[in-house]
Amino acid sequence: MARTSAEHWRALCQSLELTAFNAEYDAVVVAWQSWGRHYHTLEHLQACLTELDGARALAARPAEVEVALWYHDAIYRTYRRDNEARSAAWAARFLLEHRAAPEVPERVSTLVLATAHLGEAMTGDAGLVADIDLSILGQPEPVYDAFEHGVRKEYWWVPRRSYRTARVRILRSFLERPTIFNWPQLRERYEARARANLARAIEALST
Repeated sequence: MARTSAEHWRALCQSLELTAFNAEYDAVVVAWQSWGRHYHTLEHLQACLTELDGARALAARPAEVEVALWYHDAIYRTYRRDNEARSAAWAARFLLEHRAAPEVPERVSTLVLATAHLGEAMTGDAGLVADIDLSILGQPEPVYDAFEHGVRKEYWWVPRRSYRTARVRILRSFLERPTIFNWPQLRERYEARARANLARAIEALST
């Protein structure tokens, strides 16, 4: 059964003791299927939730991490710079309206905002959410290359030279970090391959 199925969503919401949550599943899934997505799709969400399955023991609040992953790219427009903030607000609003415990909406909002990847080292569940989102960087070359291709298609409207310049800057910013991944377990699994993929992508974009 897909981790993005309605049954999994229902079980997650029940674990947080939410009320009347079924309609929200349709809204979130439709958002992930919106026009113009080529990497930030349900397949990416599925990959993140599968990654969480193998790292759930690291989470202090696994259900909140899972909710954050469901929402982290629910709003995604390549011409905006507030996608994470808008996705975080949506998650918090849903949790508030469906009677989550009072502290949960703010915590989940913080977790969603972690996927903006602003460069600071993170710990705890925020670091885990960020690492899961970035796990694509450490995948085998064909998977990583498909990721790069998908992102380029999402930014189809950006001229080739401008895109290459901006993309190289972003990829180099990850390479310049002391570590890409916050959690030692994910660092051990993905760091070396991520750095190799990033270096290879930068070289391809620079020629």
